[in-house]
Amino acid sequence: MGCLHSKTTHLHLSPDDPSSLPDTHKPDSANGDQAELEAQAPVFKEYSLDELRKATNGFSSECIVSESGEKAPNVVYRGKLDNNRLVAVKRFSKQSWPDAQQFVVEAVGVGKLRHKRLVNLVGCCAEGDERLLVAEYMPNDTLSKHLFHWDKKPLPWEMRVRVAYYIAQALDHCNIENRKIYHDLNAYRVLFDEDGDPRLSTFGLMKNSRDGKSYSTNLAYTPPEFLRTGRVIPESVIYSYGTVLLDLLSGKHIPPSHALDLIREKNVLLLMDSSLEGQYVNDDATKLVELASKCLQSEARDRGDIKFLLTVVAPLQKQKEAASHVLMGLPRNTVVVPTMLSPLGKACARMDLTAVHDILLKTGYKDEEGAENELSFQEWTQQVQDMLNTKKFGDIAFRDKDFKNAIEYYSKAQVCIPEWPTAFYLQALALSKLGMETDAQDMLNDGAAFEAKRHNTWRS
Repeated sequence: MGCLHSKTTHLHLSPDDPSSLPDTHKPDSANGDQAELEAQAPVFKEYSLDELRKATNGFSSECIVSESGEKAPNVVYRGKLDNNRLVAVKRFSKQSWPDAQQFVVEAVGVGKLRHKRLVNLVGCCAEGDERLLVAEYMPNDTLSKHLFHWDKKPLPWEMRVRVAYYIAQALDHCNIENRKIYHDLNAYRVLFDEDGDPRLSTFGLMKNSRDGKSYSTNLAYTPPEFLRTGRVIPESVIYSYGTVLLDLLSGKHIPPSHALDLIREKNVLLLMDSSLEGQYVNDDATKLVELASKCLQSEARDRGDIKFLLTVVAPLQKQKEAASHVLMGLPRNTVVVPTMLSPLGKACARMDLTAVHDILLKTGYKDEEGAENELSFQEWTQQVQDMLNTKKFGDIAFRDKDFKNAIEYYSKAQVCIPEWPTAFYLQALALSKLGMETDAQDMLNDGAAFEAKRHNTWRS
């Protein structure tokens, strides 16, 4: 086998500057939330085909999550990477991206975006004829599923307003980052994360290299200028947003021409989803209907811009403090503790600081001899001594419940000793204390795996 050369090595992946967002359109929560998201989202990387084949169990049909099924030209799989992180892997048809370098450049550009309203792109693969994208995994289905194919109860009004607002926020961020074209915005492109929050797929930011103008939805829902010229312009995104508003209002996929006829004839009640009766104030529904009508104007210049969308939808939110999973009636995902955790790992998983302290004392972790035992298979070098000093700083921060600094020091220590279970366990507890449950689970899984590996080594 030849040496695999990464196509991304010469491309700069600088993190976004959240301060570039205008104050009036920053996310509702504190600015620190955006920094926390950037810390949680994995750094964009180029994966090998073998890695993604393994993650998807050989691209098994059982791992397909896209509603269009395995006969679709582009299929999305649920995958699990070696670090147990769940991802969505989109496998393009061989004709979609004949130029591998162009595909990678486009993916790297989209991969620079980081926002809590986006399903962030975390990687790609371009080997031979294969073209794949890797994104964060969203476990709670698509807007299409919750609107058109719901099982227990229809999506409530307040949640529909939140979808409209969050997606406008996502588009606003893309606009600020000069990603003004979003291809084929529809209810399938909106997905719900583990907290039930709606997010916009970044797959729609990737243009098709064959013509740079792809638009795959039914022609009845495509912007008029696309039908005339075959081109997508920034105003086309506003038009498509209008079709999503129609979906939210009606609970059905109504052709824009028919919806506009109802609006012009003042038959708005025929447009509204009957299951929403009693959930909204008529004035609020009227404002959303009027916004949809404006977005769907045949002349692009008459549609307004994304800032206008935010201005109209923001005041319609009446339950900002209510968690999305509560509004949707979704069970909150809980951290599943691995079955093979040691007593220390279990104590960290349940965030029991007293038990952690007692276990570390009993195992001699606190004194220098205990530290040497942790490193019994390592050559004693200055690098290891530096690592021990870093570990001490981490222990001090952990003891003082300064979890942010504890995470930083333990991360540095792991660079020197990458298979050190104790650091992973303590870091998992610190992450849990900061509310970063997904990353805490990853650390617990890694710690358990390294501990099992160590025990197997001792037995052999």
